[in-house]
Amino acid sequence: MTRSDGRTADELRPVTIIPDAQRHPAGSAMVRFGGTHVLCAGSVEDGAPRFRDRRGWVTGEYAMLPGATDTRSRRERNGPGGRSKEIERLIGRSLRSVVDLDALPDVTLTVDCDVLEADGGTRTAAITGGWVALARALDRLGQREALTGQVAAVSVGVVDGEPRLDLPYEEDVRAEVDMNVVATADGRLVEVQGTAEGTPFDRAALDRLLDLALRGCEQLFSLQRTAVDA
Repeated sequence: MTRSDGRTADELRPVTIIPDAQRHPAGSAMVRFGGTHVLCAGSVEDGAPRFRDRRGWVTGEYAMLPGATDTRSRRERNGPGGRSKEIERLIGRSLRSVVDLDALPDVTLTVDCDVLEADGGTRTAAITGGWVALARALDRLGQREALTGQVAAVSVGVVDGEPRLDLPYEEDVRAEVDMNVVATADGRLVEVQGTAEGTPFDRAALDRLLDLALRGCEQLFSLQRTAVDA
């Protein structure tokens, strides 16, 4: 079945990763998944959280700009709301899964992910671009050896009874099953967030969606490597 944007079910939207998209952060990247555009910036500050006992820390922050969607969203002036905080935690967990934190000096590396344009999959784009910003920042810090692997993320779902890869908003809002998959380049899973929006799905459907997501992540890993080596 051909989708409304002309893609096949197992095809990613056009994905672009532009490294060093900002001048001042230690590392940065602009990532575009179709109509979703996220600016990721990795900044290094002296000192890690107290519980790290003078060893390094990696975390993430997430925000959606007011004009990112067709109706203005209010700025979160009093700190992130529930959705943003949940996404921030996901970004942080995902990036830390491929960093040897004990190899880092007493610093905090924060990857800020700001959504400029939203058309579905903002959290998966943030993780994918966030890894590039992280890698570039570790390069500048002289700590590239602390990076133990790659991590990327993509959405999958069941729409009109068909498993599909990388859902834009118009598919996401009517999906029967909606899932976000975070994986490492060696084939391991960091997180799977899957929801049946209507009828529960079975193990066979889960396996099909995971296979679809992992194939999509393989393409993202290649794009990440190209961006980091640019």
